Amino acid sequence: MRELRWSRFWLGMWMFAILAVIVLSLIPPPPMPMETPRHFDKLLHVSAYFVLAFGAVQVFERPRVLVLVACGLVALGMALEWAQATFVPHLRMLDLRDALANAVGVLLGMATAATSLAGVVAWLERRIVDRI
Repeated sequence: MRELRWSRFWLGMWMFAILAVIVLSLIPPPPMPMETPRHFDKLLHVSAYFVLAFGAVQVFERPRVLVLVACGLVALGMALEWAQATFVPHLRMLDLRDALANAVGVLLGMATAATSLAGVVAWLERRIVDRI
């Protein structure tokens, strides 16, 4: 894990985000107040998995761990697609394009590990501590 002042808090937040994605993937989709653009849900998939991968980059530092986490997140996306078709077919459906969008989100989020964005949480902690 990264050396963070509140590493357990950030790890817990990341795990909560994973739980939220699981729950939101298996409950009825919310009603949309207006017509959404075609394939809008793919943008939601990319965004959700980007956030999960970006969160992992904030918490974990070692490349091997990040590769394992990335594989786990891609597997999670695939497993949730299967679970939708298996356990809640009356609410959701299996869509391989959703799984692909999830993988794209993971790839984009993991790519931030090679940028200065990898230290956003550490920077945020320093800013908070400086104000205390």
